[in-house]
Formats: sequence, structure tokens, C-alpha cells
Amino acid sequence: MSCLILIGMMGAGKTTVGKELARRRKLRFADCDQAIVARTGVSIPTIFEVEGEAGFRRRETQMMDELTREPDIVIATGGGVVTTPENRVLMHERGIVVYLDVPPQVLFERTRHDRNRPLLQVDNPRRRIEELYRQRDPLYRETAHIILEGGRGNPGNMVRQIEEALSRYKADPCRP
Repeated sequence: MSCLILIGMMGAGKTTVGKELARRRKLRFADCDQAIVARTGVSIPTIFEVEGEAGFRRRETQMMDELTREPDIVIATGGGVVTTPENRVLMHERGIVVYLDVPPQVLFERTRHDRNRPLLQVDNPRRRIEELYRQRDPLYRETAHIILEGGRGNPGNMVRQIEEALSRYKADPCRP
């Protein structure tokens, strides 16, 4: 498989880590959300406002289908990509999926001032992150080939952990 896919909650560091991972492995990098913005010409919050979450998820599935067909690429996904069953299947079948599991408290600290996250524009964003984490964590785990604890250290350290885990994963004789 020539497609590496990073999944996890908003604020887990998928884009930052993905860019560094792609650079070190001499692969292309794509951020699914940024690709949607580039294609539509509007921000994610605008898509949510005009089309609702369901409209955004349709666009996300179309983009994931396209990106996962490309060779030699690292893809950073949006946090909710796993809420669509079709996305979970296509990611798991077309690439090696790495779940960056970051505790909700760390996610809150990283995202609390970010106004570009439509699902956090609520009265209690900390509680919303905890709810989303509880809902999505089982889906991330179901989809991932590799699960890594994130939220500690710098992006370079996370990239090293991913590379070590990839080496172990590829060397596993019991893996289908």
C-alpha cells in the first residue's frame, strides 16, 4: 500500500505530523479538509452553514475516494471522517491507517481558540470534545491498522513513532 492515512480527533496533529511524515518519506501530502476548501472555494464553516454536516460529509467521502486512489501519499483526514461507514471501509482497504489518539483535555487546549471548527461553536466546547471522543474513539480503533498515543512531544517525535510502528506492521507475518 502506498497510501498512509492519519485519523484522529480535531486537534490531534494530523496535518502537522502528516506534513513532516510526507517530507521525511519523500511522499506527497494532502489534507482532506484543505482539498475540499480548494475545490469549493469556501471555508469548512461555510459549507456546514450552507449544506449542513450531511452535505460536508458527502463532499468528504468524494474527496477521500479520490485521495486514497493516489499513489505515494500521506493523507490527513478531518476528525469526523470515520462517522461515514463508506470512509472507514475505503481507508482501511486502500491504505495503512494510523490513529493518533490524543486525550480530550489536550484536544481542548489545542482547539479552544479556533473558530474554524464548526462542531465546537457551542456553549461548552470541552464537553463537546469529550462527547465526540466517546462517540468516535471506537470508530477510529475499528478503522486503524496502527494506534499511537499522541499529544506528547513534538511532531518529529510522532513521526519517529509512526515510522517505527510502520516497520513493525510491515514485518508482521500474521497480517493479511
